[in-house]
Amino acid sequence: MADLKDKLELIGMSLSFFVPELVLIVGIILLIGIGLRKKQYPPLLTFLSLLLFSFSFLCYVFTWRIYVTPQKIFNGFLRSDDFSAFLKMLFDVAGILTVLMTWRKQKEQRYLPEYYALLFAIVLGAHLLVMSMNLIMVFISLELISISAYVLTGFSFSKKGAEGSMKYFLFGSVASAVMLYGFSMLYGLTGTLDFSSAEFIDHLLGKNSTLFFIAALMALAGFLYKIAAAPLHLWAPDVYEAAPMPIVAFFSVVPKLAGIGVLTKFILAINIFGQSAFDWQFIISLVSILSLTVGNFSALLQKNPKRLMAYSSIAQSGFLLAGVAAFLPQGVHFMLFYATVYMFVNFLVFVYLQYFESYGFSSLESFSGAGRTHVWPSILILIGFVSLTGLPPTAGFTAKFFVFSSLWEAYHLSGKNILLWLLIFGLLNTVVSLFYYLRIPYYTFIKEAESGTKTNFLAFENLLGFVLVLLVFVLFFYPGLLMGWINKINFVL
Repeated sequence: MADLKDKLELIGMSLSFFVPELVLIVGIILLIGIGLRKKQYPPLLTFLSLLLFSFSFLCYVFTWRIYVTPQKIFNGFLRSDDFSAFLKMLFDVAGILTVLMTWRKQKEQRYLPEYYALLFAIVLGAHLLVMSMNLIMVFISLELISISAYVLTGFSFSKKGAEGSMKYFLFGSVASAVMLYGFSMLYGLTGTLDFSSAEFIDHLLGKNSTLFFIAALMALAGFLYKIAAAPLHLWAPDVYEAAPMPIVAFFSVVPKLAGIGVLTKFILAINIFGQSAFDWQFIISLVSILSLTVGNFSALLQKNPKRLMAYSSIAQSGFLLAGVAAFLPQGVHFMLFYATVYMFVNFLVFVYLQYFESYGFSSLESFSGAGRTHVWPSILILIGFVSLTGLPPTAGFTAKFFVFSSLWEAYHLSGKNILLWLLIFGLLNTVVSLFYYLRIPYYTFIKEAESGTKTNFLAFENLLGFVLVLLVFVLFFYPGLLMGWINKINFVL
């Protein structure tokens, strides 16, 4: 009875750190229940989704102090800390923005209860993934994200949507199988599934085993697939082109940031505080260089806005990995700043791509002359692209400057040439990105087109766009408002 009482007390303690996730679970149950009714009331679904995502977000705002001290919960399967709490807040904000984008297209979107339930499932999976300290929990969380994402990709209910969903499923299944096999070998080598435990570290210390290197690479493959990093990026363009615009915006942020969060913890674990026999810093830097180069140069050839943003997403994974590659606490902090800015700016761009899509703008050339007929949307999307490029006076410049500065510091501390090469490739690729990020603004403001009716009314998109643009400018002029908070995050393995 004493053991049972202790276990119940442990579960009760764990649940106190698990309230936001319980909110998301309740949301899934409610949405599925509403979906079973003949009348589904779309406004109610939207309001309920916004309310639950907001409540989950506010749970972290008002109870932040309990996440400052790392605490293992549910028998060590998950860990509550401020690093994961910060990322989970970003997921919730992304969920809110996705619901707002969907609200503008709810008349076109079929099966809304299931659609929103799948959104909640992905956010729940992302919450669990960044909290996971156990390889089995990592796999379950990734599959919760992945399976829900496969289904959502086909929610355009078109031939292209079905094709994109199938490709995503096939690529994802292979990546999951490879990752699981890598996990099983790591378990065999270490005797534990907790990759943050002393037992895991002790078994890897001093081991120059080729089997360990292969197992860790196979495990990394699953994470790199989820963040759309090269060379495991091939699914992204087709999926982005096939899925509805709100889902594309959602995919570009939530699974990517969840993947980068767990990858950061995993790569530092297998690096064994710099005592590993293998140079994992070199490998992550190499993947970052490859992602930057493949993403940016491939984007130059695109004529479809969604495919262009898919390759942009691959390049942005390279910048996020550059922050991790520094292998410094400061690099992790700057990566979090970059992730926050990337989320706001990416949604800013996708909000207006959806707006223009509703007016029939389906290719880059179709944007010709849009700056004369859609003035404010054209100006605001220009600001979004300028920030993605990394030019002042936008927060994108500040974010890239921070990441580059962490690489420079890491190079001075370690003397590793690969970090200098990563810095150089990052700077050169920033120049390359200028040529495709500004293609839509070029067509919008420079190219001539047939005259059309001006639409300068204060639409919902303009209101949301102004809020996002305000954040982009504020974080450029006052980055300390966010960095002051991020610098207090105590990243520990």
